[in-house]
Amino acid sequence: MKKLPKINRRDFLTLFGLTSAAAGCPAMASAMQASDPDKQYKTFQATCSMECLHCNLRAYVKDGVIEKIGNANAFDGKPCARGLSRIKWVYAKDRILYPMKRVGERGEAKFERISWNEALDTIAAKIKEAIQKGGSESLLFTSASGNMDSLFNPSQVAFGNYLGGTTRTAGSLCCSAVTATMMPMVGKRYVDTRDTIDQAKYIICWGNNPLVTMQAYWHYYLKAKENGAKIVVIDPRKNETAYRADKWVPIIPGTDSALALGMIRWIGENNLLDTKFLQEHTGAGYLVGKDGKLLREDLKDPNSYLVLDSKTNKLARHDAPGVVPQLQVKDNPEYKTVLTMVLEQAEPWTPEAVEKTTSVPAATVKELAHDYATSKASMIVNNMGSFQRTEFGSQAVGGQYYLAFLTGNIGKAGTGICDAGGAQQMAKFGAPIPAPLEKPKKVAPIPTAKLGEYVLAGKPNKINFWYTQTCGIVGQWPNANKVIEAVKSVPFFVVAESIMTPTATYADILLPATTVFEYDSVMAGTRNHYVQLIEKAVEPQGEAKPDYVIFGELAKRLGFGDRYIVPVEQMIRNVLKPSGITYEEIKKGPVCPVKGPWIPFKDGKFYTPTGKAHLFCEPWAAKGFLPVVTYRQVKESPVGNPELAKKYPLMAIQRKVIRNIHTSFQNNEWLDELFAKEPTVQMHTKDAQARGIKQGDKVVVYNDRGQHPTVAIVNDDILPGVLCLENGWWMGQNGFNSSSVLTNDTVEVLGTGTSICSTLVDVKKA
Repeated sequence: MKKLPKINRRDFLTLFGLTSAAAGCPAMASAMQASDPDKQYKTFQATCSMECLHCNLRAYVKDGVIEKIGNANAFDGKPCARGLSRIKWVYAKDRILYPMKRVGERGEAKFERISWNEALDTIAAKIKEAIQKGGSESLLFTSASGNMDSLFNPSQVAFGNYLGGTTRTAGSLCCSAVTATMMPMVGKRYVDTRDTIDQAKYIICWGNNPLVTMQAYWHYYLKAKENGAKIVVIDPRKNETAYRADKWVPIIPGTDSALALGMIRWIGENNLLDTKFLQEHTGAGYLVGKDGKLLREDLKDPNSYLVLDSKTNKLARHDAPGVVPQLQVKDNPEYKTVLTMVLEQAEPWTPEAVEKTTSVPAATVKELAHDYATSKASMIVNNMGSFQRTEFGSQAVGGQYYLAFLTGNIGKAGTGICDAGGAQQMAKFGAPIPAPLEKPKKVAPIPTAKLGEYVLAGKPNKINFWYTQTCGIVGQWPNANKVIEAVKSVPFFVVAESIMTPTATYADILLPATTVFEYDSVMAGTRNHYVQLIEKAVEPQGEAKPDYVIFGELAKRLGFGDRYIVPVEQMIRNVLKPSGITYEEIKKGPVCPVKGPWIPFKDGKFYTPTGKAHLFCEPWAAKGFLPVVTYRQVKESPVGNPELAKKYPLMAIQRKVIRNIHTSFQNNEWLDELFAKEPTVQMHTKDAQARGIKQGDKVVVYNDRGQHPTVAIVNDDILPGVLCLENGWWMGQNGFNSSSVLTNDTVEVLGTGTSICSTLVDVKKA
């Protein structure tokens, strides 16, 4: 391994301070960029590719060694401490350098070195054996957000398709509830409004913490404040953003849809609906029959929705020339409008009823509704918010979109719902590897939240072989102890990884994977507006290989290498081709597919088949749920399960921390110098006093699923009855473990997501 130039803690802290300031100050970012005349280095571009903001990185290489990491393009601010510390990932002490096979028990991390040929031959043989015993559906492939570039995980998906179709997971750990809502309502997912945050007059950060999770764009929030905007944070915890906001609104976890419905009720009864927007750009006037289904002119035409024309008082197609839909129909037992259905669900939610359910004071409910509806340019920021990782998170997301539709706060600068979003919302991109000639069979997936339970039970298929990459299966998935049992139960487990993670310690075959600046790729993703080339700057450490090369070698051994294997530059060109962006363009630097500020759904044009926003979600009805937003009580909660709450009376939520992205960066020695080496749990003073716990005490948070040792933070900046745990700590790290040993593995019903913030626990002194 090449020797890394030393950098001391003081230098690193200085670098972090500068880059943090630059993220909030474009002028400083520009100055830093201009003051780097290092001609002695060769430079290479890349991006920080895990589930963050995909900030642009630049490696400065001398004599075949990366000596520093910076940024030569200030389009989204400067890389944070994590981005700068990628140099210590490349040259990490615990890099996996060679293929290895397990010689101890799973989880003991006892391996011996083997050759690539032995590793690949063994894996190929185990794949064939698994298929012979249980079909290709007995192969489980998992990947996630450890690398979100456009080649690594797609190459795994393509490999599974060439095998004939394999078992994968459905839903995601973070944001399936948003997908389940946005797709039927607006026709597209991963849409963000960051470019015009500074033009908003009223910003609700709902269940999220942009100062930590959108730090590269924080300067937009500061600019909005300078321009007179009011920022409100709705969250059980007074997070870092809330400290800088105008108002913090604490809320009981899992009750966000009740608050949204209460705001909708107040807006409706105070005549603050944007009637024109609703008539022209939404399906609020679509008619619903007595059977609860939308009325259509032609049952063979799914887009032929009927409305009652306000001019003629007759039924008409919603898109017929000159038709102006009535938004509510009175005294007609045969049908009602979608808007009427929405308002019926909101009707019980008086400000007082909202207060009783959510803990948000009635006066605050009115204030939120009034300010959001009357501020002219109001924006809701829900990007990866914890509120959605609850049993009925889709209802909360739907309530937020209803607020935008009903007030016309969407499709204009300074408005909308700010989700995660990147270049994929602006242009189409292709697959890096051509599809197999024979279409793979459909294989029933495993719900992400139930990974451990389903594998152990052999549902929907018995798993004979498991291959995982770009994710921390052990420690990040809900009900982590059950996931560990599942990993141990599978006959053969393969891990491709760059460092010795907890998941890696369970592998039967452990493959050394490359990390950033050791391979060529492209990022055309869902977190950054720019398409970025990822360049190989140095030779991989040891014998590490990119994931797509590993699959190519396996494809040769399994008989489809001739079609599957594509040169990396051609893979990049395949991805770019539908967008019109060329390889030559991104070689020069990052490219945004559009010019000027991006405004999603501009002028009320949505991506649904009708071009209108749909408040009636037929996919929800197909699953047996009400097709409009309603409130449903979370089961694992004091109200939903009083008996369980007698044993575990506290509600646990999770928060993102600045030191890591999920489980990524947890063992980075520079970040260990900068941040705490132990996880914390935040709790209210009253809850702590009742248990004899003081600030800084070692404590154990526990329930029937497991125990999580941690350190107490005691203050009044969290709702009583709620604990806040940190996301992403490794199993066994510094004598601690992951908070995921506690988390609820109930499936979020509409999005097949997780319910980790619907978890009951208690806490005691260690």
